[in-house]
Amino acid sequence: MGTAPFLQRGKSQQTVGTTSARWIIAGTFLALLALTAALVAAFRNSTSIADEYARTEERRLVERFVERNGREIAEAGMLQVQWDEAVTKLNSPEVEPWARNFLAGYFWGSHRIDHLYHVRFDGTLVHCWKGAKLEGNCRFDGLKKQINELVKRSIKETRSDVKPVQWRNHGGVSWPYDAKGRPIPRGMSALMRHNGEAAFVAVASVVPDVQPALLKGAPDYIVLIRHFDARTIADIGGSLLLSGVRFGPKPDVAANRNTFALEDIKGSNIGYVSWQAKPPGPAILRRTAPLLAVYILFFMGVVAGGAIIVRRMRRTTSELMASEAQALHNALHDAMSGLPNRAHFMQKLREELSACVEQRELGDVFVAYIDIDRFKVVNDTLGHHVGDELVRQMALRLRKSLPPGDFLSRFGGDEFVLMRRSTGGKEAADMLGRQIMTLMSEPFVISGSNLDVSCSCGISWGPEQSEDPGELLRRSDIALYRAKQRGRMRYRRFTRDMDASVKLRREMEMELRRAIARDELSLAYQPIVDAVDGKIGGFEALLRWPHPERGLIRPNLFVPVAENSGMMVPLGTWVLRRAFTECRDWPDCDISVNLSPLQIMASDFLPTIDALVRETGADPSRYILEVTEGVMLDRSSHVVEVLKGLNYRGFRIALDDFGIGYSSLSYLRSFQFDRIKIDRSFVQNIEADLDAHSILRAIVSLGHTLRMKVVAEGVETPVQRALVQAAGCQMIQGHLFWKAMPPEEALALLEPKEAKVLRTA
Repeated sequence: MGTAPFLQRGKSQQTVGTTSARWIIAGTFLALLALTAALVAAFRNSTSIADEYARTEERRLVERFVERNGREIAEAGMLQVQWDEAVTKLNSPEVEPWARNFLAGYFWGSHRIDHLYHVRFDGTLVHCWKGAKLEGNCRFDGLKKQINELVKRSIKETRSDVKPVQWRNHGGVSWPYDAKGRPIPRGMSALMRHNGEAAFVAVASVVPDVQPALLKGAPDYIVLIRHFDARTIADIGGSLLLSGVRFGPKPDVAANRNTFALEDIKGSNIGYVSWQAKPPGPAILRRTAPLLAVYILFFMGVVAGGAIIVRRMRRTTSELMASEAQALHNALHDAMSGLPNRAHFMQKLREELSACVEQRELGDVFVAYIDIDRFKVVNDTLGHHVGDELVRQMALRLRKSLPPGDFLSRFGGDEFVLMRRSTGGKEAADMLGRQIMTLMSEPFVISGSNLDVSCSCGISWGPEQSEDPGELLRRSDIALYRAKQRGRMRYRRFTRDMDASVKLRREMEMELRRAIARDELSLAYQPIVDAVDGKIGGFEALLRWPHPERGLIRPNLFVPVAENSGMMVPLGTWVLRRAFTECRDWPDCDISVNLSPLQIMASDFLPTIDALVRETGADPSRYILEVTEGVMLDRSSHVVEVLKGLNYRGFRIALDDFGIGYSSLSYLRSFQFDRIKIDRSFVQNIEADLDAHSILRAIVSLGHTLRMKVVAEGVETPVQRALVQAAGCQMIQGHLFWKAMPPEEALALLEPKEAKVLRTA
């Protein structure tokens, strides 16, 4: 398609080549000259890129060497002073000769430590050693501020193979302890200036290893300093096979030198390491010089044999035509899947629609917009290489399984669009949708593993629905959105009401933005009661939107709008601020607040939480943050670190709607939740469904085994209450007791004169 103009031009070029040999020879000569210049320029550019890459790699090696040296000093320090005797000896009058043998002497002899300081947690200097010798006059003031910063960071940022299970207060400092009740050592290193010289500076906490009771106050620290001297320079050259290594206050700007900047803990420059660079460019030039000479000889031979070029012009022209045809193909096809791209599809759709408009007996053109469900989860959890292979296999399966007359294209990412000419209207659309859904019933085999995925599909057809290609594609996209909105794994035909619903969703999106900005939302609080005596143990904060014109809008209508329009993070922040503010002065009770997965995945979520706590004065220990099982699908370190960060700040974490999502014991083991909330679907069926009751008992038993409280949601009848209580649920939430209520009514329930046992009817 579209290759005839190129063939005609090729024939014309052959005729000109036969009749005008001289001009062809001259043109060929000039083309070769230009090609030679381009090759030389490209070659020089390639060698420059190779040289820069080599320089970058050398700098990375030096950077890793410096980081490794600092880390080794810190680790050696933590290992040596995690010792009962270190705790007692360093604080006793007989610090010498013990320190000379086991501390200063050891580090001076084994790790080339030039200076060693014994300091309190607050930075007060106790002793100092130069080499193995105890000094009387210690100069520490210049380092004190930076050392204090390093000590504070060591507690917050140091990672350990031993995970803390508890934190104990020592002199106003919260210190981590392991499962055996022993304090966990902390340490960190950085580059700093010491006595005007660059140096590795490491801090290590002095903690007992057998008798934890020896740690009575905030732990002392030792400060280890090793100058960035000639020995270190020699180590860099010897370890990394670099020559001419030097260190100086300014970068070495010589053409054949490479430089790496050293920075202290605050990012300030403290010097430069430079060395003799080893660029591969000159070696490449030397090795390719013979090839260049051969090329010159070849060029001269081509000039002398112009007649040969003329005879071969026909073949050259054919190759040019093939190259142009390939370029045209590349411009109209997707590189990964080999399918036509958006431009090609729109061109074909325009042609097919025009034909059907002119000849209605041809039928309609059906457009199916296909999207892989949860494709982002596949990329994030299994890797982009798996996602790319899934796209390729999806394209292959669709192309092989669908009729030859169908036109399949890929628009990018996980989006495919299928075009089919057929008759039958809705029935034909349904048949197309069922065919596509059937193709996804079999799993994909990627890297030897089965991957079960589904897809969603939206279908429109024209000219019946529209004669405009862009509008037809837009309508299939709207139908796809409705399919995903209804739960994915399905197809939907476009209908007129879908356009209206999209318009309504856009209006609701704008109104929700205004409602958040104007503080027109509110929170209602539903009591959570004790299963045994019915007393209120806490409340769950539930979001409400009292619209001035539409009335009360249910959360299941406007929350998806917020999620799809990027408002979930500001909406979640509004909910947290309001809950922190309204419940700050309530009598002692727990307040549960739901978190969206989008909030947790935001990079600034923990700083936002900290700012809200400071702004409202809320006590984190009173709040339980509820997350759904869906957030645990992302097994990245970010999710785990956020949950641990919330726990560290005093918040408790609950797993909401347990049992209906992607339940897995692995994430229950990876994070210790405070409680799990059983979804209301199990409770509502418990009276008539023995399986639901058995599942409920199993979930409760699992929660108790993992030391988690279990809350049953949606309890509406006395029988349901009796059954969940018999199953072992400690807490109950539902309309049997109270519906969600305004904050002033919830607060009234907590007043002493109103406190009472809940009704059980």
